[in-house]
Amino acid sequence: MNTSFLALHGQQAFLAMSLRLVNIHNIIGRRFLHKEASFIARTIRTLGTAGKPKAVFLNASRLDYDNKLDWTGLQTICDLTLNRTDYVRDKATMLQLVQDADIVITKEMEVPIDSFADFPDSVRLLCEAGTGFNNLPIQKARERNILVCNVPTYSTEAVAHMAITYLMNLSVSMFDQQRMLWEGDRSNFTGPFTLPLHEINGKTIALIGGAGRIGSKVAEIALALGMHVKITSRRGSLPPDHVLYGHPKVECTDCVDSVLSQADYVSLHTPLNAETRGTFGRKQISLMKSSAFLINTSRGAVCNEDELIACLEEGLIAGAGLDVTATEPAAPDSKLWGLKNVWLSPHAGWRRLETRQRLVNMTCDNIDSFCNATSEDDIINVVN
Repeated sequence: MNTSFLALHGQQAFLAMSLRLVNIHNIIGRRFLHKEASFIARTIRTLGTAGKPKAVFLNASRLDYDNKLDWTGLQTICDLTLNRTDYVRDKATMLQLVQDADIVITKEMEVPIDSFADFPDSVRLLCEAGTGFNNLPIQKARERNILVCNVPTYSTEAVAHMAITYLMNLSVSMFDQQRMLWEGDRSNFTGPFTLPLHEINGKTIALIGGAGRIGSKVAEIALALGMHVKITSRRGSLPPDHVLYGHPKVECTDCVDSVLSQADYVSLHTPLNAETRGTFGRKQISLMKSSAFLINTSRGAVCNEDELIACLEEGLIAGAGLDVTATEPAAPDSKLWGLKNVWLSPHAGWRRLETRQRLVNMTCDNIDSFCNATSEDDIINVVN
């Protein structure tokens, strides 16, 4: 082969890489001025030794538990390793997996601070394949010039549908009827019907923290079913550009207590953070109607779970449909497993096949935007 061609090609490749480094320097350097040099050094080493960034999904089976997802997009832009397990708890195993990685992907898996402290300098991006990112050491990542991104919109419809699925089943005692059949009790087929049945239209649903994407989608569906909607938000009102702004059957307030006594269904949609952890407990449940149901498809730890269990044991409300618990799964000895007015699902709101594939594709979009950014605005869904 012509040696002059090789030399020219090498010069062009080096120039392209240099221009890309300048872009990354400009983008990330503006965000983390005090550690520009170390970031640039890591980036030079990485781009200079590999054609594609090295990415590892630490717990890929959490997302691809049925091996039905298409990873082609990510494999095209990354040297991708899929660690086929649901969770990595051992520090040594985690550190071995991230060795020489540029990008680390997780799904609802905690990355402990002490483990993250020993991540190699090659790591430049943490991707949470999901909406919530309280499982990642955001502050420590910022201190190390490592970007963190999430995927906030992949499951809006799916999780909203999960909340409505609970609502519709609870309205006709569907879960209780099935339990009776499993126990061999067919009395509702042969004698007087014994379970409560209620229409949904005309009932009121309170959406706690419901002004966001998922809560708003639940509200839209509830309105289509003829319900009245009460939304709580810190702002206390919906912004003019909100899809439900000015709707005659929608009220918005910043006072949670004021809507609980009016609601037939209370659905939680608050993110989990230091301010919301454990904030929905006995005080709030005591304000609900004795006939009302609590639905939680957000994060289990926004509830004070011990107080919730006590209130359910005492029959203060009709019951609770929980797609999430404080720990997932709930502890083996948790009373939630055995309470007859509790209906559990294993955080299934996001698990539909189409939803999971969308999540893979949008994670790919995040990584692609980072690798090919020419301005700060090109990097999407950065949370730190």
